[in-house]
Amino acid sequence: MTASDRPIRLGVAGLGRAFTLMLPTLIADKRIRLAAATDSRPEARARFTADFSAPVYESVEALCADPDLDAIYVATPHQLHAAHVCAATDHGKHVLVEKPMAVSIADCTAMIDAARRNNVHIVVGHSHSFNAPVLQARALIASGAYGAVRMMTALNYTDYMYRPRRPEEMDTAQGGGVVFSQGAHQIDIVRLLGGGMVESVRAATGSWDPARPTEGAYAALLSFAGGTFATASYEGYGRFDTDEFMDWIGEMGTPKDRSRHGAARRALAGADATREAELKAARNYGGSGYAGLPAPAANRVHQHFGVMVISCDRADLRLTPLGVMIYGDDAPRLEPMAVPDIPRAEVIDELHAAVIDGKPPLHDGAWARATLEVCLAILQSAREKRDVTLVHQTAAP
Repeated sequence: MTASDRPIRLGVAGLGRAFTLMLPTLIADKRIRLAAATDSRPEARARFTADFSAPVYESVEALCADPDLDAIYVATPHQLHAAHVCAATDHGKHVLVEKPMAVSIADCTAMIDAARRNNVHIVVGHSHSFNAPVLQARALIASGAYGAVRMMTALNYTDYMYRPRRPEEMDTAQGGGVVFSQGAHQIDIVRLLGGGMVESVRAATGSWDPARPTEGAYAALLSFAGGTFATASYEGYGRFDTDEFMDWIGEMGTPKDRSRHGAARRALAGADATREAELKAARNYGGSGYAGLPAPAANRVHQHFGVMVISCDRADLRLTPLGVMIYGDDAPRLEPMAVPDIPRAEVIDELHAAVIDGKPPLHDGAWARATLEVCLAILQSAREKRDVTLVHQTAAP
């Protein structure tokens, strides 16, 4: 085995929902070896030991001190990312940290500085800007065949607000609500395809359910350097579903059962905060409702994040779970993409290249800080009813 073939010895900080969703990738990709973990739940730690015959720790600090690890996957709650990433980098570990990178620009900057100081890389993801159709659209734009990007439209309606949540996930100050958790996906895609350099943001937000006291919707106008502009809208109140526009392929790239419309709302009916937290814990790794180590779904295609249309000088491009639709002067055509062997393998592509080969990642700390800046500007613009000018943007390489 050459050095470039060596798997990353990965420690996991947080065995909750993010880890549960990434697990099919982590166990299927031979470039990853799950080597240690920590979580506040004893049942999750016990399950990890049983599944992977690997050590578990009772704290993130102890995990990061393990000398046998190459990198730490930080999948703890948003408001803890900064402390946990800095703990990892201070022990000389590379980091894969879940989106959003943090909940403040100051925290992002501290994380970036810590990585530079310790000569390690940060990769921020998974966000849906890693999706292969997004990267394919980026390549089509870069080819110059369709001219410059002029306008982008991003639209997503989901049931996000009624999936089981912990109390802090309904607290904007702690990174709760759709702007942090879902905007991190949508804004990352728009920035990547628009060149990265957002100059200003004008936005409105909606918080329409007193029982879910945080932002459940937003609509934003992003103005880019060079004149490109984008509208990005998200609504998570669980009635209309934009998967109807995606041939009923769900966000995770698998067919959706339309008969379950409204199931998320119904499942939470009458549940208090304690019961809701129990429901969330039950479906996560090691919980009472966890079904065991997953295999990638056999009938999957590419993951997506709702409707995305890019208007260029000579064509419109639309992202789909099968590839990119191209609408030019002739008949529309699909630029198809093969079904991935491993979902989200693009995340491991970037992480492995950074850790093993030393290649700077696209989704690095500076990139993710710029995405967070847009998300924070959405909240500020809605609150102050004005345009917000940005100062931390970085161009897509």
